[in-house]
Amino acid sequence: MVSSNMAASVLKRCATAAVKVKSLSPSLSARRWLLSAAYTDSKMWEAREKDPQNLAVLANTMDRTYDRNLPVSSLIMSRFVDNISSREEIDQAEYYLYKFRHSPNCWYLRDWTIHGWIRQCLKHGARDKALHTLKNKIQYGIFPDDFTFNLLMDSFMKDADFKSACSVVEEVMLQEAFDLPSTQILSLYALGSYLATRPQLAVSEERALGASLLICGQKQDNTIGLSAQLLGNAFLGKVENLKGIHAVFKGMPLFWGRGYLGRALAIMERVAAASSDVKLSKDTLGYVNDLLHDLPLTSESDSSGEESGGEEDKKENTVDEDDQAEAAKLPEYVKKFKDLVTALAQQNLAAAETPDLEQYESRVQAWEAEKRQLIQREKEMREKAEQEKQERLAAMAAAQQV
Repeated sequence: MVSSNMAASVLKRCATAAVKVKSLSPSLSARRWLLSAAYTDSKMWEAREKDPQNLAVLANTMDRTYDRNLPVSSLIMSRFVDNISSREEIDQAEYYLYKFRHSPNCWYLRDWTIHGWIRQCLKHGARDKALHTLKNKIQYGIFPDDFTFNLLMDSFMKDADFKSACSVVEEVMLQEAFDLPSTQILSLYALGSYLATRPQLAVSEERALGASLLICGQKQDNTIGLSAQLLGNAFLGKVENLKGIHAVFKGMPLFWGRGYLGRALAIMERVAAASSDVKLSKDTLGYVNDLLHDLPLTSESDSSGEESGGEEDKKENTVDEDDQAEAAKLPEYVKKFKDLVTALAQQNLAAAETPDLEQYESRVQAWEAEKRQLIQREKEMREKAEQEKQERLAAMAAAQQV
């Protein structure tokens, strides 16, 4: 069993061997390295073919349809979102998104409707609604694509609301949507900037941050990626130490296996032994003392600030002998890596935007083509229904004459 003092000694040796840090200027403007005006410009979106609708009429149509226990079409929901023109109408759209999600057609909410909903929230000063529906995605059906995630994340960061930006990153992590380099860079920047504010975190928040750092960091095979993995493993190791392994992986796309602190230490040892230029940040290594300094003194039952949710939760949060054995391997890791993520954004974000915009243009065109097909199908169904109605009326008239 390795004592915390031994782990600290190993940490010191690894840090001495592994770390070479560039001098990065913290005075650079954060705004300059976020998404460009071209990326966030809504001209391409607004240039789509218009379909003006009266929201009151659409709302009445949906209400009558629901009252008859019939499904509302995804086109009606799309038209409602597209025609939002004020903050008050955002609230109405939220209600109908909820109703649609709990209707027989719930699986047919269109990707362009989700994208349009987030854009409308940003346009009309309702980012809180966008985040609320995203955090409660099961109730509203809001599962954005990576480009949409980027827009919302960037909007929060440009106003220095890094906590909300990290809430968006958490949703990206839960959807395992770190596919675009731009999303990876923005997410790491948001996480680093939030940690730089030295927030007081509950155990549940440390778990979410740890998972986000770890999964996003695995997408970057460089200094910042390894630093994020180290920091993420350390956060998750702290949760594992306090609450047991079940509290770490439950509901998270994480590897089921004890030893997150040990994996953090393994990253340090691997980097120390490597001959490449990829090194760990001295800031990241130094932050560990603040993260885990008082860990052995923390009360397991009180540390999360949350009440237990029943016998099953109590059982899953019980620290067993294996958890205790892992807790004894306390290394000291972690410090802010904001300077690293600032440099990453400065160097790579602009280049990552170009393929995103090209992909977005193709996606909007595909959405429009699909929408036109739906509109044509709707028109044909209405014409068929009208024809059948006229045939029934004609048949009734003939029957009356006989």
